[in-house]
This record gives sequence, structure tokens and C-alpha cells, in this order.
Amino acid sequence: MTEFLIANMAPIMFVSLIIFLMFGYAVSFSLAACGLFFGFVGVELGVIQASFLQSLPLRMFGIMQNDTLLAIPFFTFMGLILERSGMAEDLLDTIGQLFGPIRGGLAFAVIFVGAMLAATTGVVAASVISMGLISLPIMLRYGYDRRIAGGVIAASGTLAQIIPPSLVLIVLADQLGRSVGDLYKGAFIPGFVLTGLYVGYIVLISFIKPQWVPALPPEARTIKEADGTSGLRSLSILTLVSLAAAIGFAKWLPDTTPTDETIVVSMCVGVGVAFFAAIINKVTKMGLLSNMAERVTFVLIPPLALIFLVLGTIFLGIATPTEGGAMGAVGALVMAIARNRIDMKLMRQAMDSTMKLSCFVLFILIGATVFSLAFQGVDGHIWVEHLLTGLPGGQLGFLIVVNILVFILAFFLDFFELAFIIIPLIGPVAEKIGIDLVWFGVLLAVNMQTSFMHPPFGFALFYLRSVAPTEDYVDRVTKKPIKKITIEQIYWGAVPFVIIQLLMVALIIAFPGIVSTGGSKEPIVDAEAVMMQMRAESDAQATEAEKTENQGDQVDPVKALMESMKDDPAKKP
Repeated sequence: MTEFLIANMAPIMFVSLIIFLMFGYAVSFSLAACGLFFGFVGVELGVIQASFLQSLPLRMFGIMQNDTLLAIPFFTFMGLILERSGMAEDLLDTIGQLFGPIRGGLAFAVIFVGAMLAATTGVVAASVISMGLISLPIMLRYGYDRRIAGGVIAASGTLAQIIPPSLVLIVLADQLGRSVGDLYKGAFIPGFVLTGLYVGYIVLISFIKPQWVPALPPEARTIKEADGTSGLRSLSILTLVSLAAAIGFAKWLPDTTPTDETIVVSMCVGVGVAFFAAIINKVTKMGLLSNMAERVTFVLIPPLALIFLVLGTIFLGIATPTEGGAMGAVGALVMAIARNRIDMKLMRQAMDSTMKLSCFVLFILIGATVFSLAFQGVDGHIWVEHLLTGLPGGQLGFLIVVNILVFILAFFLDFFELAFIIIPLIGPVAEKIGIDLVWFGVLLAVNMQTSFMHPPFGFALFYLRSVAPTEDYVDRVTKKPIKKITIEQIYWGAVPFVIIQLLMVALIIAFPGIVSTGGSKEPIVDAEAVMMQMRAESDAQATEAEKTENQGDQVDPVKALMESMKDDPAKKP
């Protein structure tokens, strides 16, 4: 029995953790308890040296000294403040009016605003709850299918997990040992490709089932010109001018400029052109821009400015992700104060929620550190490596199996638990078989995004359920009866978007170039080359010393004897 335990300690430890979690114990304490228990058992059986476990305090202090993790409370606080600043309401109202005249317009507005909120908050709960409270009643009022309405709001909220600044990317960077900035750059384009796939799905629905996504009726379109026109022509011209300025600036940049940096800087130039045109039009009252063009410009400026304050400074190398998060938190506070949307009560709520989430992450990380140390002591990393490197198909086989595993585990675990339990096991294996860890991290982030969407435990679905109507009610505008939304409708609405997310995983595997991996790379230290250089320097110093001694008046007899013995081995005693 003892021999069996010693030979199979790693798989027994892993299975025991799964059993602990299935019983419903807290993840952080389950991880720590399993780690400590099997650590002590390993010491008693002679598998682990007692001195090996003495490194645990050093790892704890390493967690507390990790500056990267400071970005988590900064971005969380920023998202919670923005949720209360009124920015989401203004965006949804204005963009809803902009896209309202076309079929699926409100759904397009939700996706667009979801991407904007994702690029400013990085918090799924804030995005889903804000859009659920604001957009869902309007979509139900004008006859949207409940499954489409629920699915598009939940899916758009989960964009906060892949579009920077994302909390999951911070955690993945820490676990994979890579720069947060590199993962942000890598996820920038895939996040917007996924947004485009969501838009494509709504376009498809608008052709196949137009009654599911009707356009806003004329009486609901409130932003109009004095003559009753929509003012879209003026907005189109302003958009083309801004786009031309952005493209021209992008062409002017050197060819060596990274893609993500080019996109951010060019976007800022285009937005700046539109903003100054709107300012000049408002101050001079020249009437060159329509009400719609002016309103859209002024509503988009605050979130875009915040995006540049956070992502722009990170991509341009001005600030680290932690410093960018701090600037974003200050920017969110300034926006909330400027709109007079914050007081001490709301401030206290935001700080309490930030503290709870930060402690939640830290406790899971401490538990995962205890577990991983004991797991490494029983050679668990070797067991996982042999298990995964022996798969048929090489890198492709490894990626398929890992993504299936993460997708299945996401039914029961959220992204924090997946990141702290699974990533430390599969990350070293991926690196050993030659997979770029920045690319691998972005791929897993897209896959782990489904943990918010799969029935029955998707958090985004529960966030939406908390703000969706649970009883039939009478709409306050149209005075018509509106039926409630059931949890089954929310579940079925999420299924197509989960399929789209899996399609995005397949696209990243099929076209790896979607993920930008041209970030900063830390220098690799070759120990053998360093030793050779040290030997060469030592020989050079010895030669110099020998020359110095030879130049002296006296000759060391002992050194002469040793030299003669080297020349004639027969003289050796």
C-alpha cells in the first residue's frame, strides 16, 4: 500500500482536490488543505524533504511583494466607479438612437457599448448589470426576442474578459510568468474580432428572423434635426474625415511600429479630429454638424479618453499595467465627480467591493501556492508533463485536449479558479513543447470566457437574471403588458454566443497571427555561455598574473618545479 501511495501520490492528490471542490468547500481552503495534508504525508513517506516545505513562507512573501497584482484592485475600483458614473447610460441611449433605425440596432448598440465598457472597466459584473438595467427594458418594449436580448447582453458583458484591461489577463500573466502588457497587446485584436463575430451573428438573425430584432419605431427616435431629419449624413461625413486622418497618421508612422500601438495612436488622432470639430461647431454655432453628430462625439470622448489613459500609456511604454490601472482609477473618479454621480456612500460601496474581490483573489492565490508547492514536491509536474506530452498530434493534439479540458472545467469553476489551479500545471508543458506563452495565454483567456456563459453556472447569466424582470409588468412608456424573462430563455440565448466563443478559439489556433506576440521579451540567460565566459576571464587573469611574475627579478622555485612536472609526467612522485 505504501509503495502504491508513493508511486501515485500526484494523481491521488489531484483527484482529492476535485473531490474537495465537489463537496462545495471554499476553493482557497480546499487548495491549501490538500497541499498541507499531502505535504505532510509526503514528508512521512519520504517523498518530500522537510526542508522543501520551508520555502512556503518565501512564496507567501513573494505574493505580497508582487506589484503586478496591484492592478487587480485598481481596475476593479475603476469599473465599479464607472458603473455609477452614468457613462453606460449615456452610451446606450446615444448609440441606441444611432443604430435604432435599422433592424437589430439595439443589439448592435449593446455589443458596441459592451466593447467600450470592456475597454474601460475590465469587470464583467459591472458591464452586464449596467446594460441589463438600461437596455433590457427597452429591447423588451420594442419586441425583441427574449433569448436574443438576454444572450447579447450577457455575451457583450463578457467581452470584459478578453478586451484589455482584463482581470483574467492580469492573473494569466502572473501565472505564466509573462508581462501583463504583452498579454494586453496580444489580446487587443482577438477581442475586437470576437466583437465582430457577435455583430455578424446579429446581422444574420436580422435577415433570417427580422421579427426577433425589430428596428426602433419612428416615435422612439428622439435625436432629430429641426426639420425632422436624422442628421446621419453629417455624422457620416465627420466619421469619414476622422477615419481619413487616422489612416493618414497610421501610414505616416514607421513600418516597425507594433500593430497595437499603431491602432491606439491612430484612433486617438481620429477621435481628436472629431472632438475639435465638435468643439468648434458648438462654440461658433456654425451649424456644420447635426445634433446626432455632436451628441455622438461628446458621448464617446470620455470612454475613449479613459481607454487611451489606460491602454494607450501601456502600449506606448509610458506606464506599466499597474500604473495604468492607477491612472484609470483616478480618471474614473474625475468622470464621476464631473457628472456629480458620486458621494461618500457610493465611494464606500465601491471600496468595499474592491476589497472583497481583492481578498478573494489573494486567498485563492495563497491556497494555489500551497497546493502547487506540495504538488511539485511529489513530482506532480513530471506526471502532468508525461501525461500531456504523450498525446498524439504534437502541439495541435495538446491544444485540442487542453482546450476541451478547460471548457469542461469552466462548467464548474470560474476563471480565477481555473487560472490558479490549471494554468500552473499546463503552462510549463506548453512552453516545453515550443508554444509561445503569450499566445497560449490569450487562447486560454478566450476559452475561459465561456465560464461566464455556460449554463447552468455561468456568472454572467446570473448577473443578468438578477436584473431581468421576474414577473409580468406594464411598460411605463407604451403602457403595454410585458412578459417576464425566464432562466431557460436566458440559457438558450447564451448557447449561440458560447458557440461563437469556441469558434474564436478555433480561429486563433488556425490563424496564430491574430494574436500579436511581438511584445517585449526578457533576455534569456544561457548558463553554459556564462560559465565559458567566466573561465575565459579567469584564464586571462591567470595569464596576466604570470606575465607580471615573469617580469620580476626573482623566480618562484615552487612554480618552476610545478611547470617542469607538467612538461615531464615522469618526474611526478
